[in-house]
Amino acid sequence: MRTRATLSALLTCALVGSSVALSNSTATATTADVIPVTNSSQLKAALTAATPGDTIQLADGTYTGNFKATADGTAEARITLTGSAKAVLTAGGGYGLHLNGASYWTVRGVTVTGGQKGIVTDGADGVVIEKVTVHDLDMEAVHFRSSSRNAVIRDSRIYDTGNDGRGMGEGVYVGSANTLSDRSDNALITGNTIGPDVGGENIDIKEGTTGARIVGNTFDGSGLTGANYDDSWVDVKGNDVLVENNTGTRTTNNGFETHTQRTGWGCGTVFQGNRADLRGAEGSGQLAVNVFSRGADCRTTVYASNTVVGGKGLTNVPVTP
Repeated sequence: MRTRATLSALLTCALVGSSVALSNSTATATTADVIPVTNSSQLKAALTAATPGDTIQLADGTYTGNFKATADGTAEARITLTGSAKAVLTAGGGYGLHLNGASYWTVRGVTVTGGQKGIVTDGADGVVIEKVTVHDLDMEAVHFRSSSRNAVIRDSRIYDTGNDGRGMGEGVYVGSANTLSDRSDNALITGNTIGPDVGGENIDIKEGTTGARIVGNTFDGSGLTGANYDDSWVDVKGNDVLVENNTGTRTTNNGFETHTQRTGWGCGTVFQGNRADLRGAEGSGQLAVNVFSRGADCRTTVYASNTVVGGKGLTNVPVTP
């Protein structure tokens, strides 16, 4: 851990364009640092320099660029990046914030906008994203991938994605398509407001992932395009997923769906307490829960606690009391 004098020197170097090399520091810190940041150069330096327990505190303002973290925190001493919604990370392309192998980070409060993708984790365990705003992106807003396990996104606001017109603007994307090697397991997606103008599913859970929990979110599907079969708020292709107490409005077809993209996947999903408003839907299904994944070894449970307004019915499988 660094002393505060060492940290100050690092950020000063960032301001004048000098290189930062922590390995040359001989200082020994006794406490974690709170790192005040006011501009893009300081932010890049702080992301590079952060060590377990540090908090990077963003002042209100615009931070232009693509920002990447690669250092790990620990379960006992997380690294935190925090600011208000007026601390805005703006990318002209690429990723707004990339946690590349950077485990045990908390990202709190900030806004991410303007890039290809908003917040991406690759091989990063235990990342928590909370109370952020992510919007105005070419593709998806938040992507947990490359076996990023035990990720959390909660109490956040996502809208206006998929602006490149390819129908790849998911709100929250877990895993990777067409592979079983991405084990981004046990994601928790809770308390978020997703939509309007999200150009793909509000949430997409990919094959190869297990144990996602989608709880207490509010969905607005007014941005669904129908490209790449996105015609529902939530599409589950992973296993053992809980979908509970969510509310959705404005869909082109169904509310929630399961699919089997690979044999043995899309199974074990439980739907309970969800509220679906299908008024205005024009697709062929118009069901609150449309189950494509079926079979003796691929069970989906739809409880009677789910409700629907409009459309053609609750589900296409037997309802569990």
